[in-house]
Amino acid sequence: MKQPLNIVKVGGAILEDPSSLRAFTDAFAAIEGAKLLIHGGGRSATRFASRLGIETTMVNGRRITDDAMLEIVTMVYGGDVNRRLVASLQALGCNAAGFTGADLNLVTSRRRPPVDGIDYGNVGDVTAVNAEAFRNLVSIGTIPVIAPLTHDMHGHLLNTNADTMAGEIASGLAEIYDVTLTFCFEKNGVLSDPADDNSVITTIDRDTFAELKCKKIIEGGMIPKLDNAFAAIDRGVSRVKIIHYSRISTPGAGTTIA
Repeated sequence: MKQPLNIVKVGGAILEDPSSLRAFTDAFAAIEGAKLLIHGGGRSATRFASRLGIETTMVNGRRITDDAMLEIVTMVYGGDVNRRLVASLQALGCNAAGFTGADLNLVTSRRRPPVDGIDYGNVGDVTAVNAEAFRNLVSIGTIPVIAPLTHDMHGHLLNTNADTMAGEIASGLAEIYDVTLTFCFEKNGVLSDPADDNSVITTIDRDTFAELKCKKIIEGGMIPKLDNAFAAIDRGVSRVKIIHYSRISTPGAGTTIA
């Protein structure tokens, strides 16, 4: 029998607002048993870059990470956002510790080659997850809090999409643990009517996903989130949920990926 492990990914927008952060950390602290957290921070990085006069360039929702932007995301993701989140969890009695992929060689990656002529710069595609290092951390009661930065084993940090990183870590740990992966954000789940927060689709399988995409009910940033969810299921993750950040410890809430 595998030990249960809850892996939660939270977006950076939630962490910027004190009331949202407290609601999220309260819900995360209420999850029993072994758990770890992957966070974003894109809005904070954009705001900090603007303060320094550094332009943010996005293509298809993805950040172009040149050398200057890599410095920004390293400071923001691995520093400010990660440290504040760890401190908030410690205040609730969670034995949290902050990491990037480079720490303990947790997550390695390779620099993404140009895609359709677009050079994304210092962006990393995950190549390996160090499951044994994660197991060692969890076994001593640590709650790893992971910033979306990886490394290439040649001394270079790389910016990595937090949703993708969560899916890769969950998949990499599925052979050891009975993994539940939860993507949390500002909505109650995947909605059949974007204007109605109560129109939660409780379960989505592949056929339903394809149908809802064709009808434009699911579009934009929800598509890659669900793509990551189904990929995780394919690679051995037991359960994937998409849910409101304050309800991650509420049974039956949100959307379950089948």
